[in-house]
Amino acid sequence: MYVVRPVEPADVGALETLLAASTPGVHTLPRTREKIAAFVERSVASFAAHVDIPSEESYLFVLEDLATRTLAGTAAIHASAGSNGTYFAFRNDVIQQVSRDLNISHSVHALTLCSELTSYSQLSGFYIKRGEDAAREAALLSRARLLYAVLAPHRFGDRFFVPLAGVTDENGQSPFWDALGRKFFKMDFLDAERTIGGARNRTLIVELMPHYPVYVPLLPGPAQAAMGQIHPNGQLAFDLLTEEGFEADEYIDIFDGGPILQAHKNGLRSFRGAVVRKVAGSEQQPPARGGKPALVDYAIASSERKFRAIVLSCPPLDVGDAIGLPPQAREALGVAAGDNVICVRL
Repeated sequence: MYVVRPVEPADVGALETLLAASTPGVHTLPRTREKIAAFVERSVASFAAHVDIPSEESYLFVLEDLATRTLAGTAAIHASAGSNGTYFAFRNDVIQQVSRDLNISHSVHALTLCSELTSYSQLSGFYIKRGEDAAREAALLSRARLLYAVLAPHRFGDRFFVPLAGVTDENGQSPFWDALGRKFFKMDFLDAERTIGGARNRTLIVELMPHYPVYVPLLPGPAQAAMGQIHPNGQLAFDLLTEEGFEADEYIDIFDGGPILQAHKNGLRSFRGAVVRKVAGSEQQPPARGGKPALVDYAIASSERKFRAIVLSCPPLDVGDAIGLPPQAREALGVAAGDNVICVRL
């Protein structure tokens, strides 16, 4: 059984090993032990903080294999993007150009540096060690951070966004960056990512990035083709997020041109579909349909104060107010009979 839980200081070494195998250039993951340790420390403080409104809190979760006590994945959610500054992105704009003398009017596709996503809550840092063969665990890891937001809505905003890694080549270089960012930063893509630590709110971004609209037709073909496209390794995350209710909108990442997905919390399955159920005193038997038990996969989470989340196959929870959990599930969640849990279909 796998459980998603808040990261702990003792996880730093295991996280360093886990993330060493992740794709270069995926900008929302810390890489060095120092940055991982700093993120863990910030997360521990965020979970412990008494919060009235979203601020600088960042919450890091890990996916743990309870059989081996090893980490298989990690994901994060930030209370307010740009909490240490302004969050920058490119907005896809259409600029109308008019010449009355020539009687010409036409539209031009342009990119404009903007800060409109600042203060939205941001999902980031999704990584799982096993890919397509761990679909249930990946869905749990991706959704667990939103279940935490359901349990603690005061810690987050009403709108969420997710920047996904853009297209890079086998050497980790980005055609979008090569056509645009490199001209202003005077360094290659991976060096630039390392310099700013994956952030999109550093002062140097607004100091170096163009403040005027960038005409897309003037960019090389490979750069235009990369706009809004995800890295192949990001397909699993993209599929999970779109199933959750996120949609690509008018913004792209300022470094690699990857898509930025957005959603209001009322449009997300975790908020719309989560139900509260009381843990029953004994495990319930599923009803039989045609001689076979009817089971549904649910992500189940415990509480804000001692957050844990697991996947469990159980009878549909459409009626009734109780859920029967086997002893292993109760232990993993840290709950007992009579406690409340929240449940949402995977």
